[in-house]
Amino acid sequence: MRIDKFLWCLRYFKTRTQATNACKKGQVQINQRTVKSSNYIHQGDKISVRINQINYSLTILSIPKSRVGAKEVDKYRSDLTIKSDLKIKESTKYLVKNVRKKGDGRPTKKERRKLNKYLDLDNT
Repeated sequence: MRIDKFLWCLRYFKTRTQATNACKKGQVQINQRTVKSSNYIHQGDKISVRINQINYSLTILSIPKSRVGAKEVDKYRSDLTIKSDLKIKESTKYLVKNVRKKGDGRPTKKERRKLNKYLDLDNT
């Protein structure tokens, strides 16, 4: 099965076009190699996918015939994603959501400093 179809089947992307575009941008890797969307996957391959600033890692347990339901995804992959990355993403979403309204544009300098202080980006 092609990598773009596999990622679509396991619900990492809503459409195959989005999965294909992620491959074109170099956001998908198989066994630490950046691949094209036409690459075929095999059982046991390790896949890394970057979606919305989070690096998802998974190992293929088996290959589905078609798109699967959300409850059945774990039958086909073993999730290796670092949980701290997910927590940081959720906490920043909450912080930005409370500070800015949707569609207000870029954050102001004061808001950006507040975000950086919260994320501890000023000390790096």
